Amino acid sequence: MIRKIVQSGDPILRRKSKNIAKVDKKVLDIIKDLKDTLKIQKEPEGVGLAAPQIGKNLNIFIADYKNFQRVVINPEILKMSEKQPRSAKATRGKKTNKEILEGCLSLPYYYGPLKRADKITVKYLNEKGVEITEDFEGFDAQIILHEIDHLNGTLFIDRLFEEKKPLYKVDGDEWEEIELV
Repeated sequence: MIRKIVQSGDPILRRKSKNIAKVDKKVLDIIKDLKDTLKIQKEPEGVGLAAPQIGKNLNIFIADYKNFQRVVINPEILKMSEKQPRSAKATRGKKTNKEILEGCLSLPYYYGPLKRADKITVKYLNEKGVEITEDFEGFDAQIILHEIDHLNGTLFIDRLFEEKKPLYKVDGDEWEEIELV
């Protein structure tokens, strides 16, 4: 079922999500809803969606970009490299000073350059309940870290504020810098 995406300002996005005890029909239904909802996002396009973004404070998210698809349940970051700006050649997205502009479906048409770890190791359950430990790098790592932030009640604009980076609003072809206070 296609769900409405919760927008920034809703307190559900600021709550820490709960771990999943068992991958059952209820969890599989949420995963299907996440997939259905992300699939229709074309303007702006999305590459990941976390359960809190559809109103469920559970530790589940999906990633779907080109040949990279994952269902991630109860993620735990085991290892993370230092934060590095990535070249735009290796990643998808707009570029500014060789950093990718990250955005969010809960805050559509707002983007900002973030430094995230280039390599991470994450332990998680897949939709079959199988525990997996996997390394991610580049844009895939950025997607995973963005979605894990959602599960912890953190938005990308919080990271921009921490790094003292600008936030931009896009309206058609116009880019306007927004002051973060």
